[in-house]
Amino acid sequence: MIFHNCFLLFFLIIIFLCSATIEARATYLYHNCSTAGKTFDADSAFQSRRTTLLTTIASPNAGFRNTTIAGGGNETIYGLYMCRGDVSLPVCNQCVLNATQRLPSECPFSKEAVIWYDECMLRYSNISFFSIIDQWPTVVILNPKNISVSSPTGFSNFLLSFMNETASMVAAAAVGKPSSDAKIYAKNQKKFQSETLYSLAQCTPDLQLQDCKSCLSGVIRNIPLCSDKKIGGRAVNPSCNIRYESFSFFDPNQTASLTRSRPFFHRPAARISAIVVASLVVGGIIFYFAYYLLKIRMEKRHRANLRQKYFGRESTTLEHLRFSLATIEAATNKFSHENRLGRGGFGQVFKGVLPTGEEIAVKRLSKGSGQGAAEFKNEVLLIARLQHRNLVALLGFCVEEQEKLLVYEYVPNRSLDYFLFGSQNTRVLDWMERSKIIGGVARGILYLHEYSRLKIIHRDLKPSNILLDDEMNPKISDFGLAKMVAVSEDEGSTNRIVGTYGYMSPEYAMFGQYSEKSDVFSFGVIVLEIVSRKKNTGSHDSQYADGLLSYTWKKWRDEKLVEILDSNINELGSFNEVIKCIQIGLLCVQENPNARPSMATVVSYLSNDSIQMPLPQEPAFFLHGHQRQPIISNNGSEESCSVNEASMSEFFPR
Repeated sequence: MIFHNCFLLFFLIIIFLCSATIEARATYLYHNCSTAGKTFDADSAFQSRRTTLLTTIASPNAGFRNTTIAGGGNETIYGLYMCRGDVSLPVCNQCVLNATQRLPSECPFSKEAVIWYDECMLRYSNISFFSIIDQWPTVVILNPKNISVSSPTGFSNFLLSFMNETASMVAAAAVGKPSSDAKIYAKNQKKFQSETLYSLAQCTPDLQLQDCKSCLSGVIRNIPLCSDKKIGGRAVNPSCNIRYESFSFFDPNQTASLTRSRPFFHRPAARISAIVVASLVVGGIIFYFAYYLLKIRMEKRHRANLRQKYFGRESTTLEHLRFSLATIEAATNKFSHENRLGRGGFGQVFKGVLPTGEEIAVKRLSKGSGQGAAEFKNEVLLIARLQHRNLVALLGFCVEEQEKLLVYEYVPNRSLDYFLFGSQNTRVLDWMERSKIIGGVARGILYLHEYSRLKIIHRDLKPSNILLDDEMNPKISDFGLAKMVAVSEDEGSTNRIVGTYGYMSPEYAMFGQYSEKSDVFSFGVIVLEIVSRKKNTGSHDSQYADGLLSYTWKKWRDEKLVEILDSNINELGSFNEVIKCIQIGLLCVQENPNARPSMATVVSYLSNDSIQMPLPQEPAFFLHGHQRQPIISNNGSEESCSVNEASMSEFFPR
């Protein structure tokens, strides 16, 4: 028995090493699958045609190819691959082979799917996409390191110019070349102060020249917005891609960046050993290997059933975010009391350390909480698609046994409410830190409203949901109550009012109508709280008895602005900027939603001193000294100062 087990382990290690060697020849980046309404049944004719297409396309003889497998109605399937312009054909072959093997397992029943590797891209669909720009999904991948120069000022402008220059070189490279030429791409390099940056841009060769320019312009707009002095990054979509780094990531000589090593069993000594091993233990291997596969399959099916229960058809697209319960228990020392960071509305938050040394924050939802399950599903499906430096990053999730766990990046400096409304011993924020927080929160909300694929309405913006990193940069968290609406939609409505009293806009609190102007209202309240260091609700100070908005409006109307300010704001030269923030806060909390500025306008107010701002109207909830009673709180109790409730992957679809 021991003898057989030893040889079985040896055989499994051989298989693992062989498969790992093959997979290592291409660097996987991301994939996207179609979901509701765009799926097919197992053993259907479409599945057979997909198999035929992927088999046909798996042996490329050029850097680009599109293929069609005809079928009745809309059952025709269209496929395309494109390899990075600078890689050799052997590397291209191996990358496409990996893609054709991995994509069906990642998207088993999807009629549309796309997968990206560093060296190639593969996609298929039941709708013809040849020669058509397709910019969704756009995936942005950032180098986590910042540029290391003496003065980073102007880097964003340089980067935008550098990317546009590379895109123009692609257009120039396309002139005079046939559309089937997969080498239509451009490499570029340029110095910024002491750093040399390298870039590469490429479109699928079936695009017209003007479409290629348009596609590259679209992906370029994503990188400067999110990179913020990052030393490297890329944006890819199904039709084009662009990347820059501080090292020469492309192969200047167009030789193989990855080598095709001989398979293990082609080596004579290894073949002899394999034959000897197989002849000695074939019976034991079959029995134990079958048992092992059966056990793994049952465990996998159980986990898949749990994911299906919570996420439905989208469960397959979230596989790369899944953590095992054993990994999280090891990271948090089995959710020990010493690792507990605090308690949220639906459970507790624990600090953890992964085997890689990365610090994480784990939100452990209360068992049996129906409301917690709804929040869990919403937060995973939503934040998995987003990433911005002012949004807390969701690293993954776990659904095993009775546990529902969310894994976030760890943010060390607690939440904003701790610094605004904490004890007397709490460190006081200076104006530079408060200004940075206001600007960062504004940019984070702007991203949710205008730059994500779907418009996101957070619905629960408040200081306890704004976390601060080690440099006091703000990160918006807790998307359990957020709503997704189409970009073309301006507003929505609900019969279930959820949120926190004092931060809800009047149209939402009274009628259930929410829009991006609901978040603008919450942002305005937060700005006034940051400036005054007074809470909009729950204050026992008689001068704030009518609420912070009422008090601020009276002082603004009576031109007694100094009385609004926190007495700790005493930096020379900051007074005009503070007054501007008060005016922005009052503009955001006006009762008429249409009178409130958009977040794009707010960001322009904050960044440009020359813009003439309108005078604010009377704020919402200011009703002759009386405020309306609360509707509901997200946890049904009085809020207290919270600690870090969450703390990428580097990917975020747009």
